[in-house]
Amino acid sequence: MAGTEDGVSRRAAMTSLGVGALGIGGVALAQDASRPPVDLGTVRGGNVLFPPPQANSEAQPAPPPNADAPADRVGFAIVGLGKLALEQVLPAFAQAKHARPVALVSGSPIKMAAVAKQYGIAPDSCYPYADMARLRDNPAVHVVYVITPNALHRQHVIAAAGAGKHVLCEKPMAPSSSDCHAMIEACRGADVKLMIAYRMQYQPHAREAIRLARSGALGSVTLMDMINNQNQGDPAQWRQIKALAGGGSLPDVGLYCLNTARAVLGEEPVEVSAQIWSPTDDPRFREVEDNVAFTLRFPSGAIANCMSSYSTHRISRLKLIGGDAWAEMEHAFDYQGQDLRVTRLVDGKDQTAETSIDVKNQFALELDHMAQCVRKNLLPRTPGEEGAQDQRIMEAIYEAARTGRTVRLAAVPGRDRFRGPEPLPE
Repeated sequence: MAGTEDGVSRRAAMTSLGVGALGIGGVALAQDASRPPVDLGTVRGGNVLFPPPQANSEAQPAPPPNADAPADRVGFAIVGLGKLALEQVLPAFAQAKHARPVALVSGSPIKMAAVAKQYGIAPDSCYPYADMARLRDNPAVHVVYVITPNALHRQHVIAAAGAGKHVLCEKPMAPSSSDCHAMIEACRGADVKLMIAYRMQYQPHAREAIRLARSGALGSVTLMDMINNQNQGDPAQWRQIKALAGGGSLPDVGLYCLNTARAVLGEEPVEVSAQIWSPTDDPRFREVEDNVAFTLRFPSGAIANCMSSYSTHRISRLKLIGGDAWAEMEHAFDYQGQDLRVTRLVDGKDQTAETSIDVKNQFALELDHMAQCVRKNLLPRTPGEEGAQDQRIMEAIYEAARTGRTVRLAAVPGRDRFRGPEPLPE
């Protein structure tokens, strides 16, 4: 009976796809009707699946996205319509499978109206900052994504939690450990999830680098070298204003090095040393720091050398050095363009091999992870505790640079103590 039902459903599926007795679109097929051509695919669990048309010697293409229907996706309200929101986050929803934008919060009614029209968001789902409490009355909103200047994260996260909504907050989490603690407590008290937007922990190349390091494929990783620099422009932008940014290159771009070093090993550093230098005659650095070099020592003995800058030509690179091999990633912390290579000894000679990894939008992956956590009631991989730990270490980096002394940190035994479970398969 099961075989008969299989045959009936297969024939029905073929008919719905334009396959009849004559084949596809009226073209005869010399093929058993019980085995449709690979280009037609099959529907299983609501998803369309295709068998591979290529031989096993070929790399197989990525499967179709099989996204949720719009009405079934987790709804996000975007708080703050600056460059990151408009140039990266909102466009990423087009590549997300489980998330969609349903509301906006902004201090600019004109800009908000224009963005709402572009993304099909109703005018009554557009709110000024002062009215964030009204998000409680919008059932389409499940998650609030806070993308405002760093010093405003605390008030906007607490407002979102007060409205009973889960929260995704941009990094850095906040300018102080006390702010981070208040945000965590507000979300815990409201019984909502809090995730920090560490996109590197969802980016496929970075995840592969972490896998290589932890699996022993590189041998024991004892040295890490990371740099993330850019040349800032207008000194009037909010990132150069300490009251809004909290700091300069360290919390903005240096944080990627810090968080990735922790994620690679799963360990927490036990010592920090650092140097900071800013030109005194450059108006960009009247309030925030420019160049930062810091070193982290981990319980295993591994050392991470990290650098960030606001005044040098853009470079973004990661290198993991193990006893048997090393891995290097160019454009490591950029929005796109990652390139992961591994060098090891093969037949007595150093051989460098580039790892082939499907390109995926890191913001879409981040959005979908939060959506899946809400849908399945899971702890995010990068919860508020992960952001708070980075802030504690950054405060130690500033102290080490100020005093010229190595700062010891409280030992944190075990791995991934501040992280949730690994992201679900796509």
